[in-house]
Amino acid sequence: MAAETALLDLVTPTQGTLTGTWGNTVNNGITEYVDIAIAGTLTLTGDGAVTLANTIGDASATNIVSTLSGAGTVTAQFAVVKISGTGTAKTITGPSSSKTYIVDNAGSYTVTFKASGQTGVSIVAGEKCTVYYNGTDYVKVASSTTDGVSTISFGSTGLTPATDTSGAVTVAGTLAVGNGGTGLTSGTSGGVPYYSATNTIASSAALTANKVVIGGGAGVAPSTTTLLGTAAAVTSGNYIQAVGYADTVTALGNTGAAKNLDVTSGNVFTATLDQSSTITLRYPVATGSSSFTLILTNGAGGPFTVSWAGGTFKFPGGAASLSRTTAANAIDVWFFFTPDGGTTWYGTIPMKNLTT
Repeated sequence: MAAETALLDLVTPTQGTLTGTWGNTVNNGITEYVDIAIAGTLTLTGDGAVTLANTIGDASATNIVSTLSGAGTVTAQFAVVKISGTGTAKTITGPSSSKTYIVDNAGSYTVTFKASGQTGVSIVAGEKCTVYYNGTDYVKVASSTTDGVSTISFGSTGLTPATDTSGAVTVAGTLAVGNGGTGLTSGTSGGVPYYSATNTIASSAALTANKVVIGGGAGVAPSTTTLLGTAAAVTSGNYIQAVGYADTVTALGNTGAAKNLDVTSGNVFTATLDQSSTITLRYPVATGSSSFTLILTNGAGGPFTVSWAGGTFKFPGGAASLSRTTAANAIDVWFFFTPDGGTTWYGTIPMKNLTT
């Protein structure tokens, strides 16, 4: 009895067998199969899944099935598989053994060529390619189509292919807001994007430097306000010009013989006069008025004197007539303001000799 080869199931006559049938067996089981394995074309038409399975010739017939319409199982040993007349996507399952096929998809829909239980490769309409079994699944090693892309549609995204829809594809257009884009092709330098009344993203006008941004309400571009702003030119930091704000309290601790009071670091200051001291007022705003309140407590061991530096100082009745509390632990509340960037300071003691 004749046996078969492992991959193509070619008949291998055994010595002492096939008496009187040797010629037919060789022709039907070897010669015809070598012929289709080298140059034969399997023709598949219509829809339905197809399985390629090895057939074996014998003394009476080749058992080769070379055409199939629709679904079914056909001879696997062909060199070329041609598909045509499809009305939907088609799947072909090849044998899970070493095999190479030239596949010609002359149909109108994508063909999937795969091994059993695997995902395989997609062969688009009009594509011709070579596939082979790599030990797990069928893979594509050559194709008439550069990358297998036949059509590209970007729907309502606002994007369109600017060149061919296969091979290297260049995308043009502007991504729509509804698809995660801005819908903008340009904007205003110094402006910010916002959601407009027409449900699109737009660019606001340029915002003024060192000003605070305020919302304009539904569908209205944000803008800057002249009521609030910052200035970066102050030596010790920025300041805010405002129509209303919460006071910042800064504790200066003991004055020592000299103490700097940086006006931009707070609105209310506290200090303890632990010895006679000169307090220097620094960094008022360059334009506009600066003012602050100083809560000055007398330390023990006095009486101590206090003098002021950092500009020209004017007090009610003059400095000589301005009396302050000198008793230990007594508190005076001082108020200062300057309208000219610290050139002239006006001061007074609205509350004095505050004790518990």
